[in-house]
Amino acid sequence: MVFSSLFFLYLFLPLCMLSYAATKTIKSRNTVLIIFSLIFYAWGEPLYVLILILSAVVNYILALLIERYRDGTGAKAALVFSLVFNIGMLGIFKYSGFIAENINAVFSADIEPPDIRLPIGISFYTFQIISYIVDCYWEKVHAQKSFPKFLMYVSLFPQLVAGPIVRYSTIESEINMRRTTIDDLSSGITRLIFGLSKKVIIANNLSTIVDSFFGSEIKGLSVMGTWYAVILYAMQIYFDFSGYSDMAIGLGRIFGFHFDENFNYPFICRDVSEFWQRWHISLGTFFRDYLLYLPLFGKRRKYANLFLVWFCTGLWHGASWNYVLWGLYFGLFIFIEQLVGKKRMKKIPIAVKHVYNKLVIIIGFGIFYFENMKELGNFFKNLIGLNGNKFIDSFVTISLENNLYLIIAAVLFCFPVAKAVGQLVQKSRRFCYVTGTAQVAVNICLLLCSSLLLVDATNNPFLYFRF
Repeated sequence: MVFSSLFFLYLFLPLCMLSYAATKTIKSRNTVLIIFSLIFYAWGEPLYVLILILSAVVNYILALLIERYRDGTGAKAALVFSLVFNIGMLGIFKYSGFIAENINAVFSADIEPPDIRLPIGISFYTFQIISYIVDCYWEKVHAQKSFPKFLMYVSLFPQLVAGPIVRYSTIESEINMRRTTIDDLSSGITRLIFGLSKKVIIANNLSTIVDSFFGSEIKGLSVMGTWYAVILYAMQIYFDFSGYSDMAIGLGRIFGFHFDENFNYPFICRDVSEFWQRWHISLGTFFRDYLLYLPLFGKRRKYANLFLVWFCTGLWHGASWNYVLWGLYFGLFIFIEQLVGKKRMKKIPIAVKHVYNKLVIIIGFGIFYFENMKELGNFFKNLIGLNGNKFIDSFVTISLENNLYLIIAAVLFCFPVAKAVGQLVQKSRRFCYVTGTAQVAVNICLLLCSSLLLVDATNNPFLYFRF
């Protein structure tokens, strides 16, 4: 089941909200969320919901063991077992085929790659569980004594299948006690509708354009056609994933949870390091807190840790070498920026920094798109015309003319334009009533437009479902 479906919007979610509102105690409300969350996950993964429950059971017990044997070797043993179990589960379901293929390629072996379907959201809920276990070991949080409450944390449907990666410490108190205010409900619904609009109105339409350029052999694309398509793909990824995050955060607010932000207008960044402080924030902070500062290679070899983090960041996104290359590519530029230093980076003219980082980011998304190494090579050649292709052709100009308004809207909403306008209006008390009325009207219009576009949509997955 996906958020951007009429079934979810007009049946599943209303039933969940009504059932939630009909209960009065926190225990019964948690039970409602557990039931609907497991139904939500089992709708598309009827068997793999058992994997989710198994992970919850095993890690619930291990966290209690860590708490019980805090000062002994039992805590370390429970931590190690948890890491082996969780990373092992991720390795089996996500990377076993990739490992077999590479062993065959390197050693001329004949291992049959296992045909294992990837459970949706396993990367996200596994990292949530790991953060919980490590925080228990570091005594940042206490182990949850109630299994139903822990199961709710692991399975909570708003952020289960595509993030953000919500840490237990963020919602620990809200698991035990929370209430949904009128402001929570209003803000949550607005955020939900805005996220839906990002996905359905902008991302899906950008996807159609990108597929028309990159969906087949790209060797014959013009130089401008290649740049045009990869720029649109960068915006498509942003609106698709940030749209999901907005919907997840909005749904959380509706049920009284306050998740951390996952995107903060990344394209306004002044360098590559800042881009990754604004993009997929929950993943970046996970690797920063649980891997970057661990002295795995010694305190004097911090750059080895840096490249390990970016290797893992790339590999987390998928079992393919282009994702590893993509991670190390960004790691290299962050390494260069660290060598240059913050003081010297500040002295570079702002226009130069914007051109530099946008080129790096856009090319990076091209690496992200092409899993086939031959096609990735053609992509790089196309960027500078080494395939003997034209500089520009009618395919590009016609596409640009036909989609001009969509592209302008996409570019504008990559930046905090709407946020700035809203803040200006909110400063004047005279417009409070008008603003509230206008917000309702905008929400209704966006929901209707999105719903109409979803009527004929047969397959409407979020891009990060496959990670």
